[in-house]
Amino acid sequence: METLGIFKDVETATRAVDRLVKAGFPEETITSLTSASYPDGVIVKTDQRTWFHWMSAAGGVFGACAGFLLAVGTAYVYPVQTGDKPIIAYFPAGIVTYELGMLFAILGAIVGMFLEMKLPPRKERPYDPAIGDGAIGISVSVPPGGQTIRAESVLKEAGALSIMREENP
Repeated sequence: METLGIFKDVETATRAVDRLVKAGFPEETITSLTSASYPDGVIVKTDQRTWFHWMSAAGGVFGACAGFLLAVGTAYVYPVQTGDKPIIAYFPAGIVTYELGMLFAILGAIVGMFLEMKLPPRKERPYDPAIGDGAIGISVSVPPGGQTIRAESVLKEAGALSIMREENP
């Protein structure tokens, strides 16, 4: 079950997060929804590791290896002797290696971007259109029962403009 509180500015949203943490809600269960990006720790402090740069680097290394094997492997499997030149030419193979390395690095970055944004969403989350107009949403995931009522009261005391609750199956 998620409880979403809508706040008008950053100060009241951070006050609500501080009060939720003091009330005993773990920081891992608190998230913020904003239309503007704020650095980590401004509203909610998370220690979430990012895999974005690793996905891009892994894609680049895989693409470079695939490009090198494609260029050199093709020359090895289909040898064409032209004059006194070597069968495997490393400069043209370097161009193919670079191009496929960049292609797969970009594809890895795109996959990493979608993973970071958690797209496609795995479950429905509460949302208020006021967030798109500049309001800040603070969401708390709690087990059903008394914790939900307590989360709503803490959000209301912190200055929430509105509160909505959504049941997760």
